[in-house]
Amino acid sequence: MTTMMCILHKPHLKSCPAGWRKFSCSCYLLSERSDSWDAARKDCRDKEADLVVIDSTEEQSFLKTITQSYSWIGLNDKEQEGQWKWVDGTPLIWTNWATNEPNNGGAPNHDEDCAHMHSDDHGTWNDHKCSVSLTWICEKIP
Repeated sequence: MTTMMCILHKPHLKSCPAGWRKFSCSCYLLSERSDSWDAARKDCRDKEADLVVIDSTEEQSFLKTITQSYSWIGLNDKEQEGQWKWVDGTPLIWTNWATNEPNNGGAPNHDEDCAHMHSDDHGTWNDHKCSVSLTWICEKIP
């Protein structure tokens, strides 16, 4: 969410639910368990949130401080290989892919269609099989 929208919605007047961490306009929650990308997204949606949409260096830096393991983010190319989309429909403009990523596992049929954030390497992103069990980060507007 842009700073102007953040100011217009005055989210600074609202607090995050218990256990969630606030940064800029949003509240973030790191899962306490691991699961597939689809299960992670369902868990976030059950919490009236969604998997995190990262749109700035500042947000990426904040997220790096709350993660200790590989974590699913709200980015995938399930519909069309190579066409990465955020879960909320936001265009993929700012990226933080690791070197030579996304690479679909190095072959056309390896089906690495979901993105996660590394816990090291400056929180860079990698594509991975959606069925792999990782922690995840939920995001919502308070």
